[in-house]
Amino acid sequence: MKIFCKLMLFVCVINNIITKAQNNYPQNYFRNPLNIPMQLAANFGAVRTNHFHMGLDLRTNSQENLSVVAAADGYVSRIKVERYGFGNAVYITHPNGYTTVYAHLNKYFDRLDEYVKEKQYKDEKWEQDIIFSPGQFPVTKGQLIALSGNTGGSAGPHLHFEIRDTKTEECLNPLLFGFDIPDSIAPVISGLYWYDRRFSTYEPGANGIAVKKEGNTYTTNIVQVNSPSISFAVKAVDKANKGFNLGVYQAELLMDGKLVYGFSIDKISYDDTRYQNGCIDYTKFIRDKMSIQHLSVLPGMKLQHYSAPNLSGIIDLQDEKIHNIEIILKDINGNTSRLITKVQFNTASDKVSFTDKTIMPGEGKTIVTENAEINFSRNAVYDALNFNAYENPGTDLNAVSNSIVLHSLYIPVHDNYTLRIKPNKKLTNEEKDKAVIMLDYGSDKDVVKGKWSGNQAEGQFNRLGTVKLILDTSLPSVSPNWKDGVLINSSSLRLKGTTSTGDIVSFRAELDGKWLRFARIKDDFVYTFDEKCPKGSGSHILKITIENTAGNINTQTFTFHR
Repeated sequence: MKIFCKLMLFVCVINNIITKAQNNYPQNYFRNPLNIPMQLAANFGAVRTNHFHMGLDLRTNSQENLSVVAAADGYVSRIKVERYGFGNAVYITHPNGYTTVYAHLNKYFDRLDEYVKEKQYKDEKWEQDIIFSPGQFPVTKGQLIALSGNTGGSAGPHLHFEIRDTKTEECLNPLLFGFDIPDSIAPVISGLYWYDRRFSTYEPGANGIAVKKEGNTYTTNIVQVNSPSISFAVKAVDKANKGFNLGVYQAELLMDGKLVYGFSIDKISYDDTRYQNGCIDYTKFIRDKMSIQHLSVLPGMKLQHYSAPNLSGIIDLQDEKIHNIEIILKDINGNTSRLITKVQFNTASDKVSFTDKTIMPGEGKTIVTENAEINFSRNAVYDALNFNAYENPGTDLNAVSNSIVLHSLYIPVHDNYTLRIKPNKKLTNEEKDKAVIMLDYGSDKDVVKGKWSGNQAEGQFNRLGTVKLILDTSLPSVSPNWKDGVLINSSSLRLKGTTSTGDIVSFRAELDGKWLRFARIKDDFVYTFDEKCPKGSGSHILKITIENTAGNINTQTFTFHR
């Protein structure tokens, strides 16, 4: 009976927390930005690579060019046009102190679209970030502002929708504003993990515990641990009545009825969103594609407005007694899941020791190998890391240095570190000018132009992996989707960009000697025919000038008829 009363009291506390959070924001002030029912593909706070998801992904039934409307009265205060990220985006500032953001759009409403186009031609630049005054583009609630799309860093047609505090620019959880999205499904728990906190969550790493569901509660066998100081993490997803797996909104951890940790995802700043890597088991996320969220605070995790203050989540088991553990997960509608188990400390295992290459949260560190130097800031790591760096002979035909292995690609770093690397042979000044530093982190590569100081090239990165110096003298190129000189009746021209190392960092198109607006879509460059090149306009010469990361410039000329 006492346990039941404690549980009911705790439920009341959690309900009060959620009700209070929702009461802080206007309810039903903002409307659905689409003219179809809201269905979520992703919610606020869902785990993404190196960041939390900062808004709602609204499904568009796998279609593009659906009407996107203003969620409330206000004015267009900003637009962005970019290759990745938001793609085409609209920001609307509202008189109640909030700004809404609409991203991955195909097209702005006609008057705004024409303004942006004129600015692009005036600047001779496709990418734009334009700030507007209140009187330029006022909008009313429900007014068409754009057509939905799949631009920028989007993996499929949808609308990304955010609500921000206009003054602070913090992103707020849109579900706190009273949108009608039916949800009667509680979060689903599929795994429990514990960590030896005498040293670090990275060594020896996660210890998995099988979870089984009994009625509305999840349980495990008693958790026997070999450390007197541990923390827990949970693998779980939330679900709405319709939609995909969503991120968990709120979690609480209790030991013997006492709250020892809690988090809720109400608001996040873009300046802080990378701290997500200190809230999850990053190794599991990158290596095993598993989203496991810590129920404790890592020493270098400084995300504001996330975890309950003064609650670390570190569990002390020195007494070797059996302790009751309860984990409560809740979505924003109050649907609740519970995991109940017991934990006990047995004989301790050996503790991982520190080394002279251990990087500690809050302390900068310089790691040196024979031909490289790596400088980490005091904010580099979320937990203690026995850093391992070594060199291997370069095997790439264009490599002009040894390969520098930087610990493991499965461990995160929070901010940029500076790497200095020496070539393994003498380079001329011309060769130095064509040298780039390449970081291979498994799923992709980052390539930067080396800044030379004497016989060292310097670059900055924010991931770990294998680094080497590459000599790139090859020309970038584009390949057209038409045969030279043909009559083109299609709606657009498309050029596929390629470069042997790095990226195409500069692209310029001129049609008959005048700048022509090409949009960049991933690695392609696309021009949609308009008044600049109408049908029946005859023969045209298209001149393309591109530059890659190493600074190699190539000019190509193509012809076609309209």
